[in-house]
Amino acid sequence: MIDLYCERTAAGLLAEPWNAASNLAFAAAAVAAAGASRRQARGDGLLLAALLGLIALGSTAFHVFATAWAQWLDVLPIVAFQLAFLGCYLHRVHGHGKMRAAGVSAVFFATLLAAAQAPRVLNGSLAYLPAAVVLGWVGCDGWRRGRNGALLAAAALFPLSLTARSVDLALCAAWPRGTHWLWHLLNGLVLWLVVAGYLRSAPHPRVAPSTPTTA
Repeated sequence: MIDLYCERTAAGLLAEPWNAASNLAFAAAAVAAAGASRRQARGDGLLLAALLGLIALGSTAFHVFATAWAQWLDVLPIVAFQLAFLGCYLHRVHGHGKMRAAGVSAVFFATLLAAAQAPRVLNGSLAYLPAAVVLGWVGCDGWRRGRNGALLAAAALFPLSLTARSVDLALCAAWPRGTHWLWHLLNGLVLWLVVAGYLRSAPHPRVAPSTPTTA
């Protein structure tokens, strides 16, 4: 059994009811993202929506089973979503070639691995610092380019979401249920805003960006 959160005090499939149920926020974000993508006939949006669905399933599995294999199901879709979003944003919004976008994404992945080497810092939230930096840049970039309030809102909300994840264990004595479930709820909203903002910023894949940059 892997016990990383206040709510889990014993083994069992129902030991983390709030942490498990709050993953519905990711499922709702996936459904909303898929609907918006279908209306716009956006395959890139559907890819992000599918990864959101996998995040919902993987996180639910981890908070139900609390095993090493379930932890991988939790982590991998999160990393995949971050890499897919960054690659899509660089390619579709900034017009970078696919190779350049993939190269930047690879550098970002390396920073994720480095940050993940300190799992006890901030209750493991240090691993999300690269995402917070990139999202801050995306939020400002989206606003500068086209008054994209969704991306800016996502960037502003993510630190609050990350705080809820970071203080979970520190508040166990005062709040035994913890705050990890709040991380799920807030982050579900953040991820929906990210996809909605991306769909608004990026031209349709059939339409070339206005200032393409090849690699």
